[in-house]
Amino acid sequence: MGVPPCSSRAWGRVICFPHAGGGAGAFRPLAKAVAASHPERARPYEVLAVQYPGRHDRIHEERIEDLTELAAGAYQALAPLADRPLTLLGHSMGALVAYEVTRLLEQEGAAPVRLLVSSAWAPSRVTNGTVHLRDDHGLVEEIRRTQGTDPRLLADREVLALALPVVRSDYKAVETYRHRPGPPLRTPVTALLGDADPLVAVEDAAAWRGHTTGDFRMRIFPGGDHFYLTGHWPDLVERIGECSDR
Repeated sequence: MGVPPCSSRAWGRVICFPHAGGGAGAFRPLAKAVAASHPERARPYEVLAVQYPGRHDRIHEERIEDLTELAAGAYQALAPLADRPLTLLGHSMGALVAYEVTRLLEQEGAAPVRLLVSSAWAPSRVTNGTVHLRDDHGLVEEIRRTQGTDPRLLADREVLALALPVVRSDYKAVETYRHRPGPPLRTPVTALLGDADPLVAVEDAAAWRGHTTGDFRMRIFPGGDHFYLTGHWPDLVERIGECSDR
């Protein structure tokens, strides 16, 4: 499922799951922030990211429009990495994928240290959506509303020709996702949210509390929209360090 090879001697690993339409490169600033805050030999964890099929270096692979299937593929790729403690971090759609991967890891006795869910509805709060059924103009307007894409790119027809099919497939995966009944996680969960997120309400993020019997924490970032992480990578490094403390 497109996880970069690991080479670090770090104690643990942070596995990142991108948002709808996003790729593994979305978390490159996090890796840089970790490098800036920790000398190479003293880094507590390495940052790896999942690359979903159908985009970037996997553009010739078939896109997956079923979120549970997407998670199953990611799990298969991540299972060999569980020889070190894992922390899973998912942003928006990626939070749901990371949650389903966590369920699979727990079933195999390889529970993560913690699951961090960013700008995301709790699984029990996901409802039917129709964004993926809109025409291209309607899809672009939804992307614009999330405030995470340079407006110049949204006016570039060549960029849109490549990006919109990916975004549409990912939105379909989220909007057709149904939470399967089962026991709550044992893995501790941290919910992260910008206080000006136009898509996720505080109560939707707080509902993650009901999906774990472990420790639950919530952090709201001031002045942040759906992509608040852009201005808070160093804060996230600190947050991961606190949550992954041995």
